[in-house]
Order: sequence, then structure tokens, then C-alpha cells
Amino acid sequence: MPDSRFHKKTAPKTLGELAEISGADIGSGSDSGRLIHDVAPLDSAGPEHISFLDNAKYRDDFKVTKAGACIVGPDMVEFAPAGLSLLVSKATYKAYALVAQAFYPEPYPAASVSAHARIGKDVVLGDGCIIADGVVIGEGTQIGAGAWIEANTVIGAHVKIGSASRIGANCVVSHALIGDHVFIYPGCCIGQDGFGFAIDPKGYVKIPQLGRVVIEDGVQIGANCTIDRGAGPDTMIGQGSWLDNMVQVAHNVKIGKGCVIAAQCGISGSTVLEDYVVMGGQVGIAGHLRMGKGARIGAKSGILRDVPAGQEYMGYPVMPIRQFYKQVAYLNRIITKK
Repeated sequence: MPDSRFHKKTAPKTLGELAEISGADIGSGSDSGRLIHDVAPLDSAGPEHISFLDNAKYRDDFKVTKAGACIVGPDMVEFAPAGLSLLVSKATYKAYALVAQAFYPEPYPAASVSAHARIGKDVVLGDGCIIADGVVIGEGTQIGAGAWIEANTVIGAHVKIGSASRIGANCVVSHALIGDHVFIYPGCCIGQDGFGFAIDPKGYVKIPQLGRVVIEDGVQIGANCTIDRGAGPDTMIGQGSWLDNMVQVAHNVKIGKGCVIAAQCGISGSTVLEDYVVMGGQVGIAGHLRMGKGARIGAKSGILRDVPAGQEYMGYPVMPIRQFYKQVAYLNRIITKK
């Protein structure tokens, strides 16, 4: 259950209100006026709670839940215990997310600029900004209306941050143009030098990294990610893409819109991810490759060649996922025979 010391809950809501919020339909025989106080898992919910069922694996928990209400898909309605009020949706997880947000909205402090922040010359702050203690903002930077810069973050000179974006605590951002409604979680480093150098017997020679990082609207970047600026072309992250924690994006990488990249992935320089690519955790991609639109890459894969659009690949070196499964099964048979 949410700990009230950390998560502040709003007032109770009727089932009808939650149906409107979530876009779900009220189940047959359910009371739209039933008052719901909170969200809770199926196995621990009580009469004042609403829960959800998104995975048939938990159908047995659903059959005996003590929840007052539950969000379910149309195919699960028949398994509901007597007296359980239902919200029926074909997108149960999304409906639950909207309900949970209604009970636990993201906290947002009142607009203020801390006296303990250091703001450079010619900085432009939009209306309603929150600038926390210890923030340093370089000269000529523009920060849009309602943006929130959390404690001890350093924003370099001439950076642009869009409206209602949030930069978490202890981030460093330079050489970057950041859109609206972007959330960069704590500990990220955005816009530092890419890993570019010429090899010479007398010692490595640094290649100036002259590009930028361009982050479009609605992007989320998890804690402790590092995104290098381009060497000449820009490093780009497309609209609505989400990066998990500890992802490395090298110089000149182009990530399309709506991509999902799980934790600890590493993307080498000048690689392109087209729109809606999905990558599991700890995937490594060599440089100058292309992941086609809608490609899906299994966790821990090592990608040494292009992946076609819409395909599922996995393994090291990466291969079509069915081929990977056949290979694993074959090796298991060999081991078992021994």
C-alpha cells in the first residue's frame, strides 16, 4: 500500500468519476455512485479499493479478491466474484494508470526561484518556473514556462529547455535543446563530449565534438543516463521516446519517436533507431547501424548488424528470435545427452 509519508492521496471518487477519468465502461449491475478511496493490488484490496487485472496469470486472485471495484478486460468479466463492481476496458493497464494518477497526482511545488540558486547573465525564465536550491544556470539559457529544475543541477550556457519540462536533482546539461514536457530524472549527464578521437602512435588526438543534443517533446530519460552531444551532426531523441535508467547514448545517435529502451543499454555512435523500436535491458549496439521501424530486440543482445523493420531479434550475435530459440533448444539437447 502507498506510504502516506511519500505519496499524497486525493479525495475519494465515485465509480462513475473513475469511469470518466479512465475511459472505461461501468460493468453491468455495478453502482456508479459507489465511493472508492484508493487503489490496491488484487490480493490485498478491501471494499474501499479499486484494483485491476491485466494478466490472466492472476485470474485466481481476481476470483477471490475482496476489492470493492476492479478494472478488467471484457474477457475477464465472467470470472468476477459476486458483488464486485467493474470498470471494463480493452486497455486495462492504461485505464488503471489513469485512475492511479487521479488518486496520486505528480506533486508540483509552487513557482519560486531559490535565493541559493546561481543564475547567469541574460537567462530567460518563463512564468511559473521552479528553480531549487543549488541550481546553477549558465548565461543565455532559456527555460520555458512552468519548468522545474531540481536541486544542485547545472545547466550550461545557452541551453534551451521547453515549457513544463522537469530536470531532476544532480543533473548536468549542456549543448542541448530540450522540448516541452520532457522529464530528465536525477543524475543524468546530457551534452558532454562524445567518445571521439584519432588513434596515433604518439597518443590519441581528441576530435572536437561540435554538435548538440536535441530532445523532442514528451521524452522521458531515466536516472543516471548519459547522452553525448554529436561530433558534428546532432544526437537526437524523438518525440515521446522513453529511456530507462543507466542508458548510454553515444554521439550522433538518432532515436526516432516512440522508442522504448530498457535499463543499461548502450548505443554506439552514429547508430539510428527508427520510430517505435523496443529494446530489452543490457542490449549493446555497435556503431553506424540501423534498427528498422518497430524492431524489437531481446534483453542482453549484442547487435553487430542492421535489424530489419518490424522484426524481433535476440542473442549474441543477434539473430531472428525464432532462430535464437531453436539454437538454445538444440544446445540444451546436446548438453542433456551428455
